[in-house]
Amino acid sequence: MIPGERGCRVADRRITVDAWESLFRAQVAIMRRLASGFPSELISLNEYDVLFNLSLQPERSLRMRDLNKTALISQPSISRLVDRLTSRGILSKRDDPEDGRGTIVTLTDDGYELFRRVAVLHIRSITATIGDALDEDELVELGNLCERLRAGLPDEH
Repeated sequence: MIPGERGCRVADRRITVDAWESLFRAQVAIMRRLASGFPSELISLNEYDVLFNLSLQPERSLRMRDLNKTALISQPSISRLVDRLTSRGILSKRDDPEDGRGTIVTLTDDGYELFRRVAVLHIRSITATIGDALDEDELVELGNLCERLRAGLPDEH
């Protein structure tokens, strides 16, 4: 063990790098498998991510700047993606009444129905891909470890 920057002890660098490599390679392999079975003729994975994030919100709405914080793609890409989904009737946009410079994005009823149809298929694929590889205790442990990793990161803002 070597001293860490925050005054705590961290794992040996080699063990840390090996763990990162393993996590990264697992994530890439899993994402490739999930992407290969994803119903991309309906929506893309990036579009799904935006719909997923909106589906979790009260009234299925978020300010664009908050959506930028939760989605997995960059801000310029989200803006273009939101515009495409708005033109398809999957999302709607309106000015933020509390901030005239802001925009509120909402998942429409049609968009929510599309999200639900795709989510059922995606959940089946996730379950088959990960659920077959790990038992329930391991899945819970994996979730806890991933949350600890995320919680340990400094805020980006």
